[in-house]
Amino acid sequence: MDRLDDLNLFVRVAEMGSITAAARSLDVPLSVASQRLKRLEERLGVKLLHRTTRRLTLTAEGATLLEHGRPLLDELDAITSGLARAGREITGTLRITMPAAFGRLHVSPLLTRFQAMHPALDVHVTVADEMLDLVREGLDLAIRIGTLEDSSLVSRRLAANRRVLCASPSYLRRHGTPKSLDALARHACLVLVGRKGPSDAWMLRDPDGREHVVHVRGRLHSNSGEVIRDAALAGQGIALLSTWHVCDDVDAGRLRIVLPGYAPPESGIYAVMPERRLVLPRVRAFVEFLAERFAGTPPWERRRAKPAARK
Repeated sequence: MDRLDDLNLFVRVAEMGSITAAARSLDVPLSVASQRLKRLEERLGVKLLHRTTRRLTLTAEGATLLEHGRPLLDELDAITSGLARAGREITGTLRITMPAAFGRLHVSPLLTRFQAMHPALDVHVTVADEMLDLVREGLDLAIRIGTLEDSSLVSRRLAANRRVLCASPSYLRRHGTPKSLDALARHACLVLVGRKGPSDAWMLRDPDGREHVVHVRGRLHSNSGEVIRDAALAGQGIALLSTWHVCDDVDAGRLRIVLPGYAPPESGIYAVMPERRLVLPRVRAFVEFLAERFAGTPPWERRRAKPAARK
């Protein structure tokens, strides 16, 4: 097991940025840890770490070993955990990334309950609206919304992502409520900017299921759904936002549904994982936990009135 122990030590050093901290976490004397790292470099015939008095950085070879070595240790952990505990006890560190707004509103409130169910589990959360490389960043799981594009990842759909057109009562009083798609195109609209540019061509389905593209324009463009929501609340225009984002605002009357008979094609909210032969028990447990709570009609839809009921 020396090679696996040395690999585990190297991964700890890379993650913690310190040989001293890694040695302490593994209850290994610093001198022994340094000798084992040197032995690993000699065995591989490459330098893995640049050491100075102030910092420690990975070489290109060290970064490659970290990228491929961490999943191997995770799979070994999955095997041994399954054999030793038959999947009953969830341990280790669960590393998650999620979009800022959705994570804050609908995942963060659940984390305390999940950790209470699994007291031996640590959870590390990275909030990022951009799509991080799960393998390179050493992440176990991502929550992603929309259409999935990376076929090298394993995904599970957790809930539908339904969107609505909405605006504040003050905006509608000043500018009127659009009654048709032609009228919508003449209104000030709030444009979300994605990785492929501004989403200013809104595809909407009419009550008969026919699809229409409405080219919208407005004075505010942003890559942040939070900024778009804030602008809608401030009466700056009509927004196209997910129901999970505006459910409370609609219920409280701060926003009103516009053209309730028209909606964009539904997309999804997914749990996305790196492709591995074995799904880690901690990852499987968390995905099942979210899937149970978002099953059927998701919670943000359960607690709000139907859009058509809003005048």
